[in-house]
Amino acid sequence: MTDGASSGESAKKRIIRHVLIAAGTLFLVLGIVGVFLPVLPTTPFLLLAAACYARGSSRFYVWLMNNRLFGSYIRNYREGRGLPPKIKVIVIGLLWVTIGYSAAFAVHVLWARVILILIAVGVTTHILYIRTLRHQDVDPS
Repeated sequence: MTDGASSGESAKKRIIRHVLIAAGTLFLVLGIVGVFLPVLPTTPFLLLAAACYARGSSRFYVWLMNNRLFGSYIRNYREGRGLPPKIKVIVIGLLWVTIGYSAAFAVHVLWARVILILIAVGVTTHILYIRTLRHQDVDPS
């Protein structure tokens, strides 16, 4: 292998690393926005951010996994421990308030209202099927 080929591979790896970090950051932002907009799913975006950071930057990955707001949430979900009951209630409540308001006041087409309600039912069902995290199951970190 020549020096040109190895530097080309190195440049390619740097580009991929930067793309993964950028994608991880985008997914993290979308996950944070999803905390406030129930129609936007938080968990998949946080999991994607963790996956991108794990491959792109160990520093960002460690930061995310040790983040006081998202670290234990990601670990508990990935390890199948579940979600705390309080989080389930808050998420489902915000979901129905947001979608209910949208269906009642913002959307004037019947089929769009039906789709919104079906999305709310689907997300509610998914959240209810996620294991409920009990105090003894909590990740100590």
